[in-house]
Amino acid sequence: MKGKDILREIIGTSGGEFYTPIPKGYKPGKTKYIVITGSVMSGIGKGTISSSLCKCLQDRGLKVEPMKLEAYLNVDSGTLNPFRHGEVFVLDDGYETDLDLGTYERMLDKNLSRDNFVTSGRVYQTIIEKERSGKYLGRDVQFIPHVTGEIKSFVRELAVKSKADIIPIEIGGTVGDYENMFALEALRELHYEEGPENVCFVNITYIMQPNSLGEQKSKAAQLGIKRLIAMGIQPDVIVCRSESKLNDKIREKISLNTNVPMENVVGVHDVSNIYSLPLALRERGFDEKVLQTLELNKKFVSNGNTGLKKWVKETSVSGKGKKLTIGIAGKYTGSSDTYISILKALEHCSFATNHKIGIKWIETTKIEKGDESVEKALKGVDGVIVPGGFGVRGIEGKIAVAKYCREKNIPYLGLCLGFQIALIEIARNVSGLKGANSTEFDPKAKHQVIDILPEQLDIEGLGGNMRLGGKDVEVKPGTITAKTLGNANKIRRRFRHRFECNPEFIETFEKAGVVFSGKAPKVDIMQIFELPKHKFFMASQFHPEFTSRPLKPDPMFLEFVKKAAE
Repeated sequence: MKGKDILREIIGTSGGEFYTPIPKGYKPGKTKYIVITGSVMSGIGKGTISSSLCKCLQDRGLKVEPMKLEAYLNVDSGTLNPFRHGEVFVLDDGYETDLDLGTYERMLDKNLSRDNFVTSGRVYQTIIEKERSGKYLGRDVQFIPHVTGEIKSFVRELAVKSKADIIPIEIGGTVGDYENMFALEALRELHYEEGPENVCFVNITYIMQPNSLGEQKSKAAQLGIKRLIAMGIQPDVIVCRSESKLNDKIREKISLNTNVPMENVVGVHDVSNIYSLPLALRERGFDEKVLQTLELNKKFVSNGNTGLKKWVKETSVSGKGKKLTIGIAGKYTGSSDTYISILKALEHCSFATNHKIGIKWIETTKIEKGDESVEKALKGVDGVIVPGGFGVRGIEGKIAVAKYCREKNIPYLGLCLGFQIALIEIARNVSGLKGANSTEFDPKAKHQVIDILPEQLDIEGLGGNMRLGGKDVEVKPGTITAKTLGNANKIRRRFRHRFECNPEFIETFEKAGVVFSGKAPKVDIMQIFELPKHKFFMASQFHPEFTSRPLKPDPMFLEFVKKAAE
């Protein structure tokens, strides 16, 4: 019995135990699904492998629309602490997601939307709203079939809206986590309803290699996959992550204990350049095995790897240029995931300039407390980035960094908070406004040069009172910024902030030598400024790192790196 027949039978059942809302215009089998799960442990590169698979499929000519199902009960990622969960990535439509959506956007060179990221909190919020309005027709609302039904509804809605050939669905966390069991159950049901020819299960597992033994061990991987099988999900393809190359003995054990043919057990060991991973997966037959399961391998054949080989070549650095050291002055420097998009934007610039770029982490709380001097902290850097952030901790350290860069002619790139920090520093030390500050850090500041956005004043709740997403920016002709941006009159970039340059101080800043080279259309919200007499001193209220791509580095980042290399 084909999936479309099963689904037709379920839809035709009235008053039964099924709850499978089908979006208008949905056609079973038109869009196929890949469900990607992780086992043994998190942090093994599930998102990177998933996005690399998407790249392989896109290279074959498929329209790919990735989706991330995240287990936590937050409605979105906006209020998550960067230390705990890494960077909050902002989509063009303003939705706040985790960093994996950034990986997908960069790998596929496409903008995603809120439909591509669904948390358990959002699912439950939808259910409560429906229940309160009587949409469940008096039924007692249960995890099965209602929670699982709503998850399937999100998946199928994306299929209708995107008209994708294939939707890879990454499940956050690992098999066995209580919080993601309902997502796994929902996708087991999806497989049952759509049919095995329309849903492929991929499990990414980890092969341990304890130093004391010096050999690979597969028992943890076997147990993790067996737990998945116990939930009614039989993997079609297994990807084994390991530090060194996977040996055939391990592949045989995994195959024997999981009912997966040995040719569908793929080894992926550590690589120095993640952009080479799609080609490596192609060469190991990963995308071919997935498409065989979905009966698409004959329709979408491989193109001989020409495109992926070119991609690998263009995303490599020969290292002939000078190695640069870029300082990142932040307060979340204990985890590189916090600033992952900035690191990737610099990486994109390294491909374009052929300079290897090293990072020096500058913990501004140490400077603020006097534990380290700004001179010592910035020693040896070729340029400094002050990234976004919230809260008062480390702010005075960042102001000291901005002052040092301005006075010592060190290339400076301010991003969001880095824009505000530089203006506070200039107000204090150039304009002579002692006590200048942001009302975020000092609500009673004598000179409130940074203040909350007027349109945000009436919004309550930490999770919803920011200016978010893609916005237009008018660029002032004849400025360094305009030249950097290819003399564009208008650009679109992504924002995530509550506070802005207080319009009352615009004239004061201009007298101090500041050139506001970008603003919001029709209103005096300043969004880019530059110091023309400086080697490179530019800051933006938006986040240019969110729209940088491997072969299309953001122009502001690129100019910053070029000046740092001089």
